[in-house]
Amino acid sequence: MNNKLRIIAGYWRSRQIIFDDAEGLRPTASKIRETLFNWLQNDVIASHCLDLYAGSGALSFEAASRGATKVLQVEQNPNVCRQLKNNADNLAATQIKLVKNEVFDFLSLTKPQPFDLVFIDPPFNKNLAIKSCQWLENKNWLALNAKIYLEVEHQLVLQGMPENWQCLKNKSAGEVDYYLFQRT
Repeated sequence: MNNKLRIIAGYWRSRQIIFDDAEGLRPTASKIRETLFNWLQNDVIASHCLDLYAGSGALSFEAASRGATKVLQVEQNPNVCRQLKNNADNLAATQIKLVKNEVFDFLSLTKPQPFDLVFIDPPFNKNLAIKSCQWLENKNWLALNAKIYLEVEHQLVLQGMPENWQCLKNKSAGEVDYYLFQRT
């Protein structure tokens, strides 16, 4: 397995994390991560972050590196979870906790906690993105004014998004569209 990526900035700047070669796992490209964290530059420090469909952990490790105080990764693939745990151990990332669970089971069976920052990057073409957004809102997982990052397949129509979410920014890169929402 030679799947590696570098953390862009913060405490672990230039440190590598390794990710599993699982089906559907596409780490957020470094150019997109750089754009996202420029958008979030005033929102990450001391935040509580939730990374649904954690995959490589690129977004959650980047957030922790930049000062998030609590980061919760949710991932169901056991091999991917093992690698996420290894990366957290190698970085001594005590602020990162991992939950091995399917996202909708987690959101419905766990007592909700208000998160300031949420990353949603589900496998493409499985109709998970909008449902994930609706469940986050409807099951009280978001703090007031929470920021939500959503990464989806190019030109997915975001019909049925929570009405109290305002799109602050959005861009496209190749086959990916990505958005930053704020809960109001």
